[in-house]
Parts: sequence; C-alpha cells; structure tokens
Amino acid sequence: MVQNSLWGAKAAARDAGEAMCPYRLVLEHVTSRWGVLVLIELLDRPYRFSELRRAIASVGRGVSEKMLTQTLQTLERDGLVHRDAKPVIPPRVDYSLTDLGREAAEQVRALALWTEQRMSAVEKARERYDTAKATAEQP
Repeated sequence: MVQNSLWGAKAAARDAGEAMCPYRLVLEHVTSRWGVLVLIELLDRPYRFSELRRAIASVGRGVSEKMLTQTLQTLERDGLVHRDAKPVIPPRVDYSLTDLGREAAEQVRALALWTEQRMSAVEKARERYDTAKATAEQP
C-alpha cells in the first residue's frame, strides 16, 4: 500500500513537471545515458530487442534488459521510437525510429560527433582549469 502511494506521488510530480516544462523532459529522454545510444543505433536500421542490446554493448556499455525496456518505452511514448510486434511464434518485436525520432537521432549523433572531434580541446580546458584551481588553493 505504501509503495502504491509512493508511485502515485512520483507520477503526480512527474506529470506536474511535464505540464510546466514539457520540452525539458523530452530533452532528458533524448540525451539520457541510454537514450543517446538507442537513438544513434536505430539510425542505422530497425533492431530486435536482443540485437539492439548487443549493438549498444558493442560500443562499450552493457545495458540491462530493464533499462533498455524502460528507455524504449519512454522514447516510444515521446513518439520517437516505433514498436512493431508481429503475431508470430516465437514473438518478434522490432524497434525503429519514427520520422520525429530520426530527426532527433540525427541531432544527437551530430552532438556526439562534435564531442568526439573536440575532446582534445575539452581535455586541455580541463587541465587549465584544474591547474588554475590548484594554484589558487595553495597558501
């Protein structure tokens, strides 16, 4: 009973935050740890769940089934991912990007590529900052 009221409170808070600033939540979904990787992978082609999970792991990060499921459901709710469940045995579910999802994924990929290309400049800036901070803290 306590857990149900807790979930209800969390849902109410989420809904209130979404009503006040809906674009912020979409931005959080698109730029989340797993959202970025899912969107970029789905740019290449549709994937089955297990294929997508392996593809994400191949870039160096293993994602749990629970987190991948939650991420896909969130992106589907936002209209970015399409879930196609085929009535066959064994069940087959394919995930692909919607037009809106493709647009978002291209933007996310561009940011990821920029980050990769500019990482040396970021590292130099971090070194300058850390050196200046350490110098300022010395007596």
